[in-house]
Amino acid sequence: MKYQAMSETVLKAVGGKENITSVTHCATRLRIDARDTSIIDLQLAKSADQALGAVVSGGQLQVIIGPNVTEAYNDFLDFAGIEVGGGTVADDAQTAKDLAEGIKSGNTAMGLIEKFGNVSAQVFMPIVPALIVGGLILSIKNLLVNYCGLSTDSGTAQVLLAIFSASFSFLPVYLGYQLAAVMKLQPIMGALLGAIMISSSISGAEGLDFLGIPIPTNDYSSTVVPIVLGVVFMYFVDRGLQKIIPDVTKLFLKPLLTMIIVVPVELIILGPAGSMMGYALSDAVTWLMDNVAFIATPILAALNPYFVMLGLDKAYIAIEVTSLAQLGWAPIIFGFISNLCIGGTSLALATAMKGNKEKRGMVTTVAVTALCGVTEPAFYGCLIERPRLLVGTAIGALCAGLPAGIFVLKEYVAGACPGLLSALIFIAPDGSMGNFVLACVVAIIAIVVSFIAARVIIKKNPSYIE
Repeated sequence: MKYQAMSETVLKAVGGKENITSVTHCATRLRIDARDTSIIDLQLAKSADQALGAVVSGGQLQVIIGPNVTEAYNDFLDFAGIEVGGGTVADDAQTAKDLAEGIKSGNTAMGLIEKFGNVSAQVFMPIVPALIVGGLILSIKNLLVNYCGLSTDSGTAQVLLAIFSASFSFLPVYLGYQLAAVMKLQPIMGALLGAIMISSSISGAEGLDFLGIPIPTNDYSSTVVPIVLGVVFMYFVDRGLQKIIPDVTKLFLKPLLTMIIVVPVELIILGPAGSMMGYALSDAVTWLMDNVAFIATPILAALNPYFVMLGLDKAYIAIEVTSLAQLGWAPIIFGFISNLCIGGTSLALATAMKGNKEKRGMVTTVAVTALCGVTEPAFYGCLIERPRLLVGTAIGALCAGLPAGIFVLKEYVAGACPGLLSALIFIAPDGSMGNFVLACVVAIIAIVVSFIAARVIIKKNPSYIE
């Protein structure tokens, strides 16, 4: 067990298994929900073997592991003797109570933000690999068609297109499953609701009604908000039925009544309302890019590391996918800029560390990881304990965000974990390279400016490299 020593230390730091209500993970962090955060020994958690750092946020102990977080997660579960179930590992009753009373327990605005970020991470992060695969596959297909002579009618093109379509068109199924798991419903019920919504009998179908009540026509493929509203409604229906249905009939009667109640409400009210919210979101994005992109892009790029810290960056996926479905492009590129700036700043730190080869190697590794799109190891492991370096990151983000906003840099497929390895997302479907060239210019500015700014800051703070 590679992470046994880490697991032993972290389990002790969190206060033992009895203080754990849920264990999940995102791209780089092991997330442990605790009943009582006051007994967490943060310094002990930070000292854990192979951990790059640790923070307590939103009722969680978050241990930064890096790209191998899935292996660490599985080893921690094995060591702690916690069973896996539906994407989370939990005390079901306590977790359901926490979710139901989340707003009440958020005494401050920051508390509510942290809770929203934590839930967003649990729902969206397991879906990110599918979005990455789908987005890059579409980019590769477009390159082959536009520049390598591949026919759009060929079997190869159709297979590649099918992979992309499966990644995004079935998004309501993936979201339904994962959100239901997080809310401690039967995950398959959330997936079933998503599958119903995107079925050819429902999605885009005209003239439907239920018991004489007209069902508005909507295309639910690749949508986010409608299924979220549906599963949240399902949660309250499920909890209500749980109290009134006799135990002897719950196995078959509760799921049956749940779907009989939820599906009509979803198709007649919640789904159309969610679609309208999606269109409003796209309109807002369009207005933002048409009017204040030159201001919004650099500011959001500079603030993005703190969005990541709170887990709010996962919520971008909803905006991103909605914009792509409605507009054919998305302006959610400030994460791309921010990640490159964090990478550039970390590279500056690594190149300044001449006396400690082992530490320099570690910083170089997390810097390259950040340039590839995963920033938590660099942010928590290197920068947050050297706060003035974050000024260098912000300077790079502001300088790179300005041309990106002025010329409206766009992504054409979802760019989860945006970085140098996902640069293909900026190539237009028609093969034109103007937007891609702009992305390259923005990337160079982000890395170079943040690198130079960080080196200047390090020169004035020599303790940063000791």
